[in-house]
Amino acid sequence: MAVKIRLQRHGKKGKPFYHIVVADSRAPRDGRFIERIGVYNPITNPAQIELDVDKSVDWLEKGAQPTDTARAILSYKGVLLKKHLKGGVKKGAFDEAEMEKRFNAWLESKQNAIQSKIDGLANKEESAKKEKFEAEKAINEARIKAQTEAVAEASAEESEEQEVVADAPEAEGAQEESPKQEA
Repeated sequence: MAVKIRLQRHGKKGKPFYHIVVADSRAPRDGRFIERIGVYNPITNPAQIELDVDKSVDWLEKGAQPTDTARAILSYKGVLLKKHLKGGVKKGAFDEAEMEKRFNAWLESKQNAIQSKIDGLANKEESAKKEKFEAEKAINEARIKAQTEAVAEASAEESEEQEVVADAPEAEGAQEESPKQEA
């Protein structure tokens, strides 16, 4: 029986969510499986991967073949590295404690890289919000300035009209008085 480590799709249309399973290669993609060893959610940034490393290494040592995507996930989580280090222990290159030390050092550096990516994304999002706020603030200030200028122009025009209206009766009164004087 050929055993594969592969992804089993779940989730809605356009929103995939995968279970990482060990299954017979003849079984359908979303069908029967032998054991579930993790989950993978590609929607989040960075992708959320929960994987039982020891079970994965055990299945790889038993001869399970990962699919291309599953191999990438296993490599990302350090399963292939741990299998490689276990091979070094079997050959006598180093002992089990050295293997754990090397694997934990790699895991820590990987977690630091992931955390820096998360922090970078958060900073990028925050700076984008600040830029958007500043642009919105500038637009609002320009709109307020335009409104105040329009109000100032309108009040200036009203005052000019009032002056013209105020001057007009005096001119009419002067014209009416002058014909009376002539008569």
